[in-house]
Amino acid sequence: MGPADGGLVAAAGLLAGAVNAVAGGGTLIAFPALLTTGMPALTANITSSVGLVTGYAGGALGYQRELAGQATRLRALAIPALLGGLTGAVVLVVTPAGAFRAVVGYLVVAACGLLGAQPWLARLVAGRRAAASAARPTTSGVTTSDVTWPTRAGVFLAGVYGSYFGAGLGVLLLGVLGILLPDDIQRTNAAKTLLSFGINAIGVTVFVVSAQVSWAFAAILLVMSYAGGVLGARLARVLPAAALRGTVVTLGLIVAVVLIVSR
Repeated sequence: MGPADGGLVAAAGLLAGAVNAVAGGGTLIAFPALLTTGMPALTANITSSVGLVTGYAGGALGYQRELAGQATRLRALAIPALLGGLTGAVVLVVTPAGAFRAVVGYLVVAACGLLGAQPWLARLVAGRRAAASAARPTTSGVTTSDVTWPTRAGVFLAGVYGSYFGAGLGVLLLGVLGILLPDDIQRTNAAKTLLSFGINAIGVTVFVVSAQVSWAFAAILLVMSYAGGVLGARLARVLPAAALRGTVVTLGLIVAVVLIVSR
């Protein structure tokens, strides 16, 4: 690893952490940066997943207040989330490098679509929550009765996707939980963040065992994405998330076109 590659990945990690804190989609920054160093697409995806996990941990810690009273619900959802994360990670590890290289451009397009749809999804969830609150007050006591099998299935599928290619995982989970669970948006977002961390953590465990991680670059991302997450939490108060989201989606689509054309 030369100084130029190290500097590029460090900058990408810092920006990816900040983007995840503000709007989501940090993988769409870290992954292309790793590709630029000459790393194979499969190794770059695995290394990006390992390197950005610290950002999810910080986000989960920041939502302790909103997570209060959700222990029963989260225990019910933890199993499908972790099974999905494990499944997606194993499928990624056994996927031939050439096959992953062939589909990764389309995965980037899907991630860009999810990120671009985030504002619409947030409005949809908020509207549904307002209607539900008007019909009957939401209580803080949560039981497994509101965790249906469709919810479990949705969380499992989101976990598979999140471990296989992480960009857009948060948007998928927010959609599943926001539409199928009766709660306000902040508590739903907190549950989404903790489940995202669990999915990524179990995926990272598989990736570490698989010995397909470029540890020099992963170490840089681990440090810089955490710093970026802290910075992003502060910038979120002054930066328009829509503008940042649009920039990330545009860059992601450019990367997708390059990946699809050059495969």
